[in-house]
Amino acid sequence: MRPYQSMHFLHLTLVAIAWLIALAWLTKLVEAWRGLGTVPNLAEPQYDASPEGEPTIAVIVPARNEAAGVGACVESLLRQDYPKLRVVAVDDRSTDETGAILDALAGAQGERLEVLHVTALPEGWLGKTHAMAVAAGQAIAAGCEFLLFTDADVVFRPDAVRRALARACATEADHFVVLPTTVVKTHGEGMLLSYLQVMALWVVRTWRVADAKAKRDAIGVGAFNLMRASAYRQLGGFEATPMEILEDLTLGRRVKRAGLRQRVATYPGAICLHWAAGVRGILNGMTKNIFAVFRFRPALLLAAAAAIAVGSIGPVCFLAMPGTRVAGLMALASVAGLYALLSRTNGISFSYAALFPIGAALVVYTMLRSMAITMRRGGVDWRGTFYPLAELRKHADGQVWGDGERAARDNSNGG
Repeated sequence: MRPYQSMHFLHLTLVAIAWLIALAWLTKLVEAWRGLGTVPNLAEPQYDASPEGEPTIAVIVPARNEAAGVGACVESLLRQDYPKLRVVAVDDRSTDETGAILDALAGAQGERLEVLHVTALPEGWLGKTHAMAVAAGQAIAAGCEFLLFTDADVVFRPDAVRRALARACATEADHFVVLPTTVVKTHGEGMLLSYLQVMALWVVRTWRVADAKAKRDAIGVGAFNLMRASAYRQLGGFEATPMEILEDLTLGRRVKRAGLRQRVATYPGAICLHWAAGVRGILNGMTKNIFAVFRFRPALLLAAAAAIAVGSIGPVCFLAMPGTRVAGLMALASVAGLYALLSRTNGISFSYAALFPIGAALVVYTMLRSMAITMRRGGVDWRGTFYPLAELRKHADGQVWGDGERAARDNSNGG
């Protein structure tokens, strides 16, 4: 092939790639515009209701060295306006004042708050999954019909649990997720968090979560994973995934895979958390767990990083070439539209769309850094405990149908 022919072929290839990316973003925008509005917003008046039958619920709060926020979290839960609610907080081997704060609150609240103290981590467990398993077992033994798993840095509006539980009962949900509101304190946080939420639309279509046939559209959020105790038992609880770093996402996938009923809603401003302080805090948090998203497999992570770079940074580069400029503009306009749609519920200004490629570059960098650090260290250091990579990979490779998931699937199918 002659040089000019090679250049022409390269030009045509770039044009084709640019238009494929533009059409992909435009399709996602149209899909999200049609779908996001169908996700229930619990702030609307029709959802201001009490759960039918008034089932009992235990809110489980695992906490390791969370002295800075656990008090506000538990106090907000104790202010919930639903009477049949109890809080089970777990002090998981904390070396700060977490345990003392929880004990002081328990002394003032009586039976509505129970505090458990974990002093040793059994072999084969991650600290958080173990803490939640212990608390769930205690709550189920006490007769609680629903379990709400949350994090120790989340603050709730007084009606948040009641409205969510009422909707879960009304829709016969086995697993109910309310998307939290992320508190943004700096422009860097806004840039990264808005970027991540836009990219999350490629991972799960929240408007398809309730569709049992949409198996890939499964959701789990650490801030608000509400489950029927019966469904939790059918899945085998956290005992089935004791070494799972992304326990919230995995729980949602297990629910959907088993054919159980999964539902999702929004409630802007009712379930709030500050994910991390500044750009550095967010990137450090992602460094610890993003390799786990790809089951600790370098090939999967590298492929995803390449796709993100091409799909997110590529449109900006296309602006420099006349043949791809229109496609680049279409892609970026579609991205801005997605930012605007999400800003209605996440409260983050859609103006951060202007920083979209910078957010992409930082995320790609963090993905590669997460892989490199985990492989160099031979594992993950999470809240003072080291977990070997070989053990984490062994667990990831073993994520297949468990007996509990098979039973739940068969029951849901009438088998």
